[in-house]
Amino acid sequence: RVDDVVKVAGHRLAPADVENAVARHPAVAEVAVVSVPDPVRGEVLAVFATLRKGHEVDPQRIEEEVRELVRKEVGPVAVIGAVYLVDRLPRTRTGKIMRRVLRAVLTGSQPGDLSTLEDEASVEEIRAAVESLKRSLQAGGGG
Repeated sequence: RVDDVVKVAGHRLAPADVENAVARHPAVAEVAVVSVPDPVRGEVLAVFATLRKGHEVDPQRIEEEVRELVRKEVGPVAVIGAVYLVDRLPRTRTGKIMRRVLRAVLTGSQPGDLSTLEDEASVEEIRAAVESLKRSLQAGGGG
C-alpha cells in the first residue's frame, strides 16, 4: 500500500508493518491500522482487530499484548493511540478493508462514497467501539 506511510514523531512508518505484528497475536483474526492526528507526535496509530472464534479474553490484556508486540517487532516509535476490538471490519464487496471509513469515524469526518460498502452495520459497530472507549477513558477506566 504505497499511499500508506505515516509520520510518528518524525519517523516514517508503514501501517502494514504494524498490522503484520498485530496479526501475530494468537487471538487476533484480522487487523487494520490507520493513523490519526496527534498534537504532540504528528500522528499516532489506531488498531482495529477482530478476534478468532473461541477467544474470550480480557480486552485490556489484549491491548497490552498488542502494544508489546508492536513495540518489540516494529519499535518504540510505533505509538499506538488506541486498540479497538470489533466483531467485523468495514469491507468493500470485493473484500478489501475500507480504512478510510475507520479513519473517518475516528476523526469525525465524512467517510465519502460508501456505495461499495458490503455491510453498513460494520460502520455502526466501529462507531460504537470508538465511543465506548472514549466513555471509558473519560470515566477514568484506563485504556
